[in-house]
Amino acid sequence: MTGAVGGGFVQASRQDDVVTLLLDHPETLNRLTTEAQFLELAGKIRQVAADRTSRALVITGRGHAFCAGGDIRKMAAREGFSAGTVADIQQRYRESVHQVPLALSEIDIPTIAAVNGPAHGAGCDLACFCDIRLAAREAIFAFSFVQLGIVPGDGGAWILPRLVGRSRAMELAFTADPVDAQQALRIGLVSEVVNAHELLGRAQALAARIARHPAAAMRMTKRLLREAEQSSLASHLELVAAFQAIAHVAPEHLTAVQAVLARLQDRDRQGP
Repeated sequence: MTGAVGGGFVQASRQDDVVTLLLDHPETLNRLTTEAQFLELAGKIRQVAADRTSRALVITGRGHAFCAGGDIRKMAAREGFSAGTVADIQQRYRESVHQVPLALSEIDIPTIAAVNGPAHGAGCDLACFCDIRLAAREAIFAFSFVQLGIVPGDGGAWILPRLVGRSRAMELAFTADPVDAQQALRIGLVSEVVNAHELLGRAQALAARIARHPAAAMRMTKRLLREAEQSSLASHLELVAAFQAIAHVAPEHLTAVQAVLARLQDRDRQGP
């Protein structure tokens, strides 16, 4: 990778049009334990979103974990996110924790989670808010909130049924049972399972394949897919008509069509 930027909890790097964000506290299993960490991650996501030259985003963790959730010791001591009154905790979640799912829901380029190990609690929610999830064979997903006597605090109860269906989401939330990579693949929580040493390269290669398509069409396609989750067919088709009209008059459309025609002509000249 090129263009690495150091400092803090999140390391950012870029290769061509693909940005990678690396959670970089392997000694804590990349746990999200402070307001500053949530705000840093949300800020990095929003920086990528604001850079119109970026075409895809990969999020992964350093070491043996993707993100092992919160800090149970701080919960037991009523520190960190557990400190203060009900109103204090509520405001703390609004101002820091919730900024990560909001940032991922707002970014208009494709996002890929390369889940290299445990993704528990907030880490599971982080992966779920990415558009695509690839998993190492060692990955474990745990929607483990009720086990600790708390609720999904990062938007997980909103996103999980959209990924695996209502019944399966209820089961995962109510039991808090961990899900290994192969089971995650079977229930549609991840798209692919690969060996750990291949994971980041596979995710970045997928991101690069996505990034080579016309950027404006890709951004509009992502918005259509997201908006379709909450809109009627009639409203969706109105948005499609507007976006398609914009796409048809864009120079990138003509360039892409000409490239496809050129490939077809080359194939016809070569024969069977």
